[in-house]
Amino acid sequence: MAARARAPAARPAAVQPRPPIPTPCSTSSTLTAEISVPAPNASTSPTWARDQERADEKRSGCEGAEADCREHAVAVPDARRAAPTPRSRPSILGNRRHTAPVLRGGIDLGGTKIQAVGVDAEHAVLGQSRCPTPTQGGPADVAAAIETALREATAAAGCEPDELTHVGVGSPGTIDAAAGTVSSAKNLPGWAGSYPLAKRLRKRLGTPIALGNDVQVATDAEAALGAGRGYDSMLGVFWGTGVGGGIVLGSRPWVGRGGAGEIGHVVVQVDGAQCPCGRRGCMEAYAGRNALEAQARELHDEGEPTELFKIAKKRHRERLTSGIWAAALAREDPLATKLIDRAVEMLGAGVASVDNVLDVEVIILGGGLGVRLGQPFADRIAAAMQPHLFFSDRPPPVRVAALGDLGGAIGASLLTPAA
Repeated sequence: MAARARAPAARPAAVQPRPPIPTPCSTSSTLTAEISVPAPNASTSPTWARDQERADEKRSGCEGAEADCREHAVAVPDARRAAPTPRSRPSILGNRRHTAPVLRGGIDLGGTKIQAVGVDAEHAVLGQSRCPTPTQGGPADVAAAIETALREATAAAGCEPDELTHVGVGSPGTIDAAAGTVSSAKNLPGWAGSYPLAKRLRKRLGTPIALGNDVQVATDAEAALGAGRGYDSMLGVFWGTGVGGGIVLGSRPWVGRGGAGEIGHVVVQVDGAQCPCGRRGCMEAYAGRNALEAQARELHDEGEPTELFKIAKKRHRERLTSGIWAAALAREDPLATKLIDRAVEMLGAGVASVDNVLDVEVIILGGGLGVRLGQPFADRIAAAMQPHLFFSDRPPPVRVAALGDLGGAIGASLLTPAA
């Protein structure tokens, strides 16, 4: 992975993002709803399980690929104020404050969905759009889908793409921010080589383009604006299609030589299950949603009963989304429960091993599954870490990402285009 772009110097103001009900390429303007926080003890409450399933049924016609599609706002206290902040410090983005309205674009390019936002100088989301990521074709098809999503987000915000100061794109794969290229994005169709994404998007959209690693920009956003604010060091764990990581040390993003943060490929079992990356025993091979779905299909074909695929068929889904896993868990589906239990165990071992090296102050759990399953599962991962922590008497807290599904796109909007 090449060097990841850093965010510009800006003092972040409070952000209160929450996506509306998404449909394919759905749009919305002026998003100022409250941050949604899961109820405590949700994973063990029968009432929660019934309510969760009812909510899932209501959402079944509109559920985005990685999205936690909320139908109603949930009024809660600001998650940043509720979280302990052991020391006061400037944001990792610095202290400069915009004094005039500025609109930036942000793109979170994922393996299953493309999330686009238009934000102002105070980081408020003025318009958003969510589209499915193409499953066929190649990089040019993905670039066209990004253009569509961004145009719809800016239209919802009341402007045109060429009126934006710039657009940031958080992408999987190997990022060369200076060259504006994305390489080896294996979760995207036909993306084996290097593609000049920044150049293509600038030509299509008429505004400067900045590229960064998708997980690192989401981590930076949480550090600056969300659940990691107030900490000098943090580890972002993004549990979704795969398992990604982002690192902040000394109040700054840490990217190593360009490849830091690939926590999904920490080996948790020698000669273990084959990972989508081609290696064996990676944490992602047990916890990533792609790997979980492959395991579920294999075991179901061998005769293990499950509701997972019935739920998917009822919701007209070809893939097992985060909401489908949550619904199956709410029904106490034995196969879903077994696979998620193992995923939690492997996440605990892998994340603890990373923390034994970094010794961070806080761990932020994001991603489609992380946000969807919420604080009860963050607590379970924290418990699974405990036997593997060298300093088990002072474990770092594990908190759910406060910016939810929009965190990656907001983080991308903070990127600075290469000169």
